[in-house]
Amino acid sequence: MKNVLLILSFFCIIPIISGQELVKSPEAFGPLPTQKQLDWQEMESYAFVHFSLNTFTNKEWGYGDESPQLFNPTALDVRQWARVAKEAGLKGIILVAKHHDGFCLWPSAYTERSVKNSPWKKGKGDVVKELAAACKEYGLKLGLYLSPWDRNHPEYGKPAYITYFRNQLKELLTNYGDVFEMWFDGANGGDGYYGGANETRKINTLEYYNWDETYKLIYSIAPKTLVWGIGPSEARWIGNEEGYANETNWSLLRQKDELAGKVHYTEFMSGHENGEKWVPGETNVSIRPGWFYHAVEDDMVHSIDKMVDIYYQSIGRNSNLLLNLPPDKRGLINEHDVARLKEFSAIINADFKTELLVKTKVSADNIRGNDTKYAAKTVIDGDKNTYWATDDNVKTASITFEFDKPTPINRILLQEYIKLGQRVKAFTVEAKVDGQWKTIATETTIGYKRILRTNRVTASSLKVNITDSKACILISNIQAFNAPTFVRTPEVKRDKNGEVTIKSEEGNNIYYTLDGSNPSVKSLLYTEPFRYNKAVEIKAVAINKAENRSSSITRAKYGISKEKWKIVTASSGDLNTVNRTIDGNPNTDWSFGSDSNKLPQEIIIDMGVLLQIKGFTYVPQQVGNTLNLIANYEFYTSTDTINWTKQSEGEFSNIKNNPIEQLKFFAGVKARYLRFVAKSAVEKGQTVSIGEINVIE
Repeated sequence: MKNVLLILSFFCIIPIISGQELVKSPEAFGPLPTQKQLDWQEMESYAFVHFSLNTFTNKEWGYGDESPQLFNPTALDVRQWARVAKEAGLKGIILVAKHHDGFCLWPSAYTERSVKNSPWKKGKGDVVKELAAACKEYGLKLGLYLSPWDRNHPEYGKPAYITYFRNQLKELLTNYGDVFEMWFDGANGGDGYYGGANETRKINTLEYYNWDETYKLIYSIAPKTLVWGIGPSEARWIGNEEGYANETNWSLLRQKDELAGKVHYTEFMSGHENGEKWVPGETNVSIRPGWFYHAVEDDMVHSIDKMVDIYYQSIGRNSNLLLNLPPDKRGLINEHDVARLKEFSAIINADFKTELLVKTKVSADNIRGNDTKYAAKTVIDGDKNTYWATDDNVKTASITFEFDKPTPINRILLQEYIKLGQRVKAFTVEAKVDGQWKTIATETTIGYKRILRTNRVTASSLKVNITDSKACILISNIQAFNAPTFVRTPEVKRDKNGEVTIKSEEGNNIYYTLDGSNPSVKSLLYTEPFRYNKAVEIKAVAINKAENRSSSITRAKYGISKEKWKIVTASSGDLNTVNRTIDGNPNTDWSFGSDSNKLPQEIIIDMGVLLQIKGFTYVPQQVGNTLNLIANYEFYTSTDTINWTKQSEGEFSNIKNNPIEQLKFFAGVKARYLRFVAKSAVEKGQTVSIGEINVIE
């Protein structure tokens, strides 16, 4: 009888097993990432290193005629680079092996323009080789940047250069071990030395390099290498160099349209919902204004506020972060950058110190086939290969987390199971506070990773509602955190007349100094705008009274105020509009020039008094999609408007991708009058703009 019962029991469970087997696995939807792209995405952040002749000539873009003898770091230590990157939590280093000036950081067999003809290590050094060894020692991955443009090579723009370019690719991908990413800059063609020709050479970027063949060459040598940049790339530029992706960010791209020149680079910030290829975004940004080291920027390293924003607006918006750390003339990551990097990584580590959902009771209103394999609890099991899934016809669903007791929350992290595609188009987050559901976030895409910063709420439950999805929902990870209160640095502004305004978040006290010392609660308490028209360095700190937490110190340097400045003449436009260039507000601008009133255009400014100056700054237009950027300029000074001396001329290198304040220095000179000439515009435009002109005293 017992045997009969056992047999009956066996047959009774067959339908259950069969029922589980009948739950069909979710099918892939849309373009999918390769394993290489998945591995790359999981790196999340890595360092960029710009170090070359430009470091020693104080340029952003070398012209191509600089002598290799100028490359002579006094204490080059790539192990310091690797150690700094490792301690900051970065997973690799991409080295600029050759920038646009054509100088190579390895002893290339195909050119004399390399470290082999520099004084460094008597021509026996190889920066790429040393860095490859350092990355291996510190458990980092090595990436390389090779500029397709070469302003030195005499054959650039001709077929022979492509052979040279590919030969150098072979050297880099063959001699230094695995390369996780090959980085190709989008700056191609223009004026240059070109072996002494000193001319402008234009090329069709998409056709000249024959990218299909170049990619085949790369993959034949290094199939594990992900290629970024121009051509049929596997990852895309995020569309700016300021450190952010858009809140809506698809890992998809209409790459066929892009290769046909039909996609504007600003679309890279969001990707394309209907893209036919998986091309995730990479956010490249420097820790300071320039990409190469300039001593004058030592006090311009991005504020901790900016650094934290960069993290949440890149990694937190489904994009990898490529953070530039430019070594100085010694060959070391500068101490100013290291200090800010340590402060930055400490804040990020603190924000994600304790995960709060792992011990919650989790449930969902739809589970695929009611199969435990796709249950709600898979989003908190710490396994990236498991995921909550809904039935095929279910594209809206909710997942709820119940706490044992009310818990404070201000960060939410979500990840899709992107091996089967990116799906979520919209979602909301609700928190149950005092028995009532409250919406605390309304968002769009998720992708590989999305991190939300919300106001702190003390919730008994948390609910994520997927409100729109391209296909059934697949979520692999949801986490929540209670990050420490972050007090943002105060914002200091001074207008043309010397009126100083300092702003901070509500609930903070602001303390400031005018003598260069660091402020504290014993310093001046800011209560209202005040006038200070002398040269000054203002330092300010915000202190949150309720939690007794302080911000980092912000500093703002000003020369004598512009209250005596006036426009003498301008080559076009009415003076009321032209005055925007000296009103102390970079968000107002003067646009000038047109097809009928062509460049060059100029402006003459009277500073009202004789000043000793050592440079000037040009702030381009800051607001709008078309910024009308100046490419080439001339700058003159005078004491009487009759006799003018040219103090500086040249190009605003990389201004198209990095439209920030441009600093130009020259030998100190006494001047009262300034003459600024806009000679040419970016992309052959005829209209240019000035947000603000300042002098460096």
